[in-house]
Amino acid sequence: MEAAPREPAFEDESEAYTLFQRGLEFLRQQHPAQASMLLSRALRLEPGKDSIREALGRAEYAEGRFAAAADHFAAIVASAPDNDYAHYALGRSLLRLGRGGEAQGHLRLACALRPASELYREALVPRG
Repeated sequence: MEAAPREPAFEDESEAYTLFQRGLEFLRQQHPAQASMLLSRALRLEPGKDSIREALGRAEYAEGRFAAAADHFAAIVASAPDNDYAHYALGRSLLRLGRGGEAQGHLRLACALRPASELYREALVPRG
């Protein structure tokens, strides 16, 4: 008899949760390299957790690792196409990679998903 797939645990006492919380604290303190290290470990333990992937994408973006950040945000968009922040962050990452046309689609979608966001609308304004 084949066992049902196990849903990843992400409980307060789990190692992944502890790493995630510590990584978020490093992000708040503006230490993205330390955050990336801890969040990468958490993601290896819980590869299906978009919350970890988002935090890791934010840390990598802050480190200037735009391609890695874009990969994380693209994975979130693939699993949760209605995630407005993931579209916004993916668009910003793609802009930094010089992929403006592709970025604009994600930025427009972020605006459509959350029309009240001034942050998202400002990202659509072309920079000269």
